[in-house]
Amino acid sequence: MTVQQRMAVTLPAGPSVTDTIERVKWAEDVGYADAWWGDSGAPDALTTTAALAHHTKTLRFGVAVTPVYSRTPAVLAATANALGQILPDRFVMGLGSSSQNMMVGWHGQDFDKPLTRVKETAIMVKSMLAGEKSNFDLSTVKSHGYRQAPLEKPVPVYLAALRSKMIEMAAEVGDGVVFNLWPKRALPKMMEHVKIGAERAGKNWQDIEIVNRYMVLVTDNKEGARDLFRAAFAPYYATPVYNQFLAWAGFEDVAAVIREGWAEKDRAKTTGALSDEVVDEIAIIGSPEECQERLQWCAETGIHTHIIAPMAATAEDAQRTFDAFTADKFNIAA
Repeated sequence: MTVQQRMAVTLPAGPSVTDTIERVKWAEDVGYADAWWGDSGAPDALTTTAALAHHTKTLRFGVAVTPVYSRTPAVLAATANALGQILPDRFVMGLGSSSQNMMVGWHGQDFDKPLTRVKETAIMVKSMLAGEKSNFDLSTVKSHGYRQAPLEKPVPVYLAALRSKMIEMAAEVGDGVVFNLWPKRALPKMMEHVKIGAERAGKNWQDIEIVNRYMVLVTDNKEGARDLFRAAFAPYYATPVYNQFLAWAGFEDVAAVIREGWAEKDRAKTTGALSDEVVDEIAIIGSPEECQERLQWCAETGIHTHIIAPMAATAEDAQRTFDAFTADKFNIAA
């Protein structure tokens, strides 16, 4: 089976549900195949997806990703069941651990054993989606006696992953894998771990869909775009999950400086650790042709579904970025 190449817009389009509705209607009209949420706060991704369904006919929706600590497996399975009925064959449930800042700070949850928690939640959700009666006493989650009617075609469950063990587990247990914020040099290594996890489960790694959210800006002002990225994502790479990932990806010294700068509350030191070279490894910045060429390389290296997330200071910049990847301007092929 050859996994289809798909272009996707990112959701939400700001705090207004009305704006998000307009984005998905536009995306479908201009040939985007997908719309994928970043599930980090309001408006709630899963609730709003149900509202968006009736404004589209072909667009596939995904969540990259719903944190496993903020909803129980039974709630996740019940929600996926509803969305699978509303959007038959057009919804993907993405699960992941999220980060310490969100789970501990926002939700007041313990951020314990993230790999195990994601794996065990995925196992339980997939079992529940298949209509099996729950009988689980796992190390991080439990459920007994829950059962729901299965759908004719269960909703696929994709898992977010960064480093080796999580990538292997995601390929082994999940129906697809979700990547985010990796430096260019790390992608071939990440794909090797997809292969390892797939082989462990007896799967063909080429049948596993790889989804990625790109930080993109089509612009003539590369320096300004790099500064936007630094301001937005240097704090991101200060969190333990992403700091460890940056080091694993080959930027140990950069990760160390970001940690130090964050601990010292030195914003200049923290953002300054992301040199132009590092930013250009992670973000996609430049002319439409430069950005399209980079995505083409990503497709050839293993990514199937390409979520365009504009790093835009204005709505006009965001639209220019989305416009570069409409069906009439960009035909991606692996």
